[in-house]
Amino acid sequence: MGKLLRKLLLIDLLRGMWVTFRAQNPKRIYTEQYPAERPRVSERFRGAPRLNINPETGETLCISCNLCALACPENLIVVGSERNEQTRHKELITFTYDLSRCMFCGLCEDACPVDALELTQDFELASYTREGMIWDRQMLEEGPRPTRYKS
Repeated sequence: MGKLLRKLLLIDLLRGMWVTFRAQNPKRIYTEQYPAERPRVSERFRGAPRLNINPETGETLCISCNLCALACPENLIVVGSERNEQTRHKELITFTYDLSRCMFCGLCEDACPVDALELTQDFELASYTREGMIWDRQMLEEGPRPTRYKS
C-alpha cells in the first residue's frame, strides 16, 4: 500500500526536485561575462603552441632537432630543416603544427631541449576551416591573434 501511495503522489520525483532547487540558491550562482571579462585559467593550463624567439637576434630558438615531432603521440608536428654548409648546423626551414588533432598533452614541450616550443595560456583557437587549424612557422612565432568582440 505504501509503495503504491508513493507512486501516485510522486514522492520520489518531488524529493529529486527539492534537491535540485535547494542547490540553485541565487546567492551561489556565478555567471561569467565572457567577451567583456576574460576568464581566469589555471596556472598549468596548456593552450595554443608558440615557437619562442631569441630576443637578441630575433631568430627562433628551434635547433631543428625533431625531438618534438618524435615525442608527439599524434604525429602532428612536421619539422623541415637543411644543413648550412658554412656554420655546419641545421637551420629550420618549415615548422607545421596541426591543432585539429592536438590533445595538448605537453610532451612536445617537455621534449624540446632548448625550450623553443611551449604551450601558452591562450585558449581561443576556433577556426572556420580545417586549414586554419594547421599553423605554420610564422603563425607559431607570432602567436594567435585574439578575436575582438563588439560590445
